[in-house]
Amino acid sequence: MNANIAIVGGGIVGLATAYHLTQKYTDKKIVVLEKEASLAHHQTGNNSGVIHSGLYYKPGSLKAKNCIDGYQMLLDFCDQHEVPYDLCGKVVVATEKSELGRLRDLYDRGRENGLEGLKMLNKDELQAIEPHLAGIQGIYVPQTGIINYTSVCEKLAEAIAKNGGEIHLNTQVKSIEETDNGVQIVTNKSFVECDMVINCAGLYSDEVAEMHLEKIDTRIIPFRGEYYELTTEAEHLVKHLIYPVPDPAFPFLGVHFTRMVEGGIEAGPNAVFAFRKEGYKRTDFLLREFMKSILWRGFQKVMFKYWKTGLGEMYRSFSKKAFTKALQRLIPEIKEEHLVAAPAGVRAQACDRTGGLLDDFKLVKKKRAIHVINAPSPAATSSLSIGKTISEMVELA
Repeated sequence: MNANIAIVGGGIVGLATAYHLTQKYTDKKIVVLEKEASLAHHQTGNNSGVIHSGLYYKPGSLKAKNCIDGYQMLLDFCDQHEVPYDLCGKVVVATEKSELGRLRDLYDRGRENGLEGLKMLNKDELQAIEPHLAGIQGIYVPQTGIINYTSVCEKLAEAIAKNGGEIHLNTQVKSIEETDNGVQIVTNKSFVECDMVINCAGLYSDEVAEMHLEKIDTRIIPFRGEYYELTTEAEHLVKHLIYPVPDPAFPFLGVHFTRMVEGGIEAGPNAVFAFRKEGYKRTDFLLREFMKSILWRGFQKVMFKYWKTGLGEMYRSFSKKAFTKALQRLIPEIKEEHLVAAPAGVRAQACDRTGGLLDDFKLVKKKRAIHVINAPSPAATSSLSIGKTISEMVELA
C-alpha cells in the first residue's frame, strides 16, 4: 500500500488528526491503521463520556489550550453531524475544611482559563441543586457535559471517507523503518510505504514510538479504572456530575458520579495498576507487558512514592464495601446494593525515568514522524484541537 500519511491508531485522537489532514491535503492519500476490528475500541470507547470544561489544567499548558479550543470544536462538530450531547453541568465538592484552599485554587484556575459562569456555592446552595450531597462548599461548572465518544468517532470516520481518506481495520503495525525516501511500515497484512507516519496508538504509543526512535524516555503504564452503575432506585440521588476536590499530587480525579448521555449514572473510577496494557479485568495478565512496567525505573519510583495510595486503590478494587465508603464521602445515602458492576476502562499513564507522572500532552516531532506519546484526559474533549495542532505540524511537498 502506498500513502502520503499513515496514522497509527483508530481512537478519537487518530481519527481527529486524519479528519483535519484530509481537509488540509485534499490531493494526498491519508490512511488510518487500526489493529482492532472496530474504531474507538480502547480508551475512547471505555471512558466516562465527559465533555471537560478546562477547569483543572494549568493555564498556558497544552492541556488547557487544547481542552478549551477543543471543547468548542467538539460541540460545533456534534451540532453539524447531529451527535447528541448534554451540557448538564458539574459540581466539584469539598467535603472537609482541609480541601477548601484547593477548591478556591481550582476556581481561580478555571477563571484564568476563561471559563464563564463558574459559581462558588456554600453548603445551602449545594443542597439546593444536589439535595443528597454531603459537601460543605463547591464549584458549579455549567460548561461540563456528557456524550458518547464512540458516536463522535463514527461521524469522524464518515467525514474522513467522504474526504477521500481510508481506514484499515484489523491492521496491526509490526515495525516502522525510515528510509531515504520515506517510511516503510510493516503490518500483519502488508507493507505500507508513506512519506510520514503519525503515532496515535494510545496504550501502545511508547512501543510504536520505539519502533521508529529505538529509545524514548517515557513508558506507558496502564491503570485500570473500575466503575459501578447506580440501580434505577438510586439514580434520583444524583442530579449533575459530582466530583471530589482532586489531589494535586496524583493525576487522577478520584471516584465520582457521572450521568451518561444514554441514561443511567456511573460511579467511579478507581485507579489500579493493570497487569497488561489492555487489562480490563483483574485476571488479565501478559508477562512481557507486566515486566516492562515494573522494571521501568520511573515506575519503581512511583510505586515507592505512592505505595499507600496504590494499596488503597487495590483494596477498593476487591472490596465493594470500601468502594461504597469512598462514594459515601460525597453522597452518604449510597449503599452497596445500589451499585452494579460496569465495564472497566484502562488509562494510558505516561511515566518518565525520574518517576514523573506526565500530566500534559507530549508530542515528539521528527522529519518523517509525529509521535503522540502522551494524550491523557481530557484528550477526548480536546481531540479536534489536538488533531488540528498535529495537522499544522505536517508539511508535505
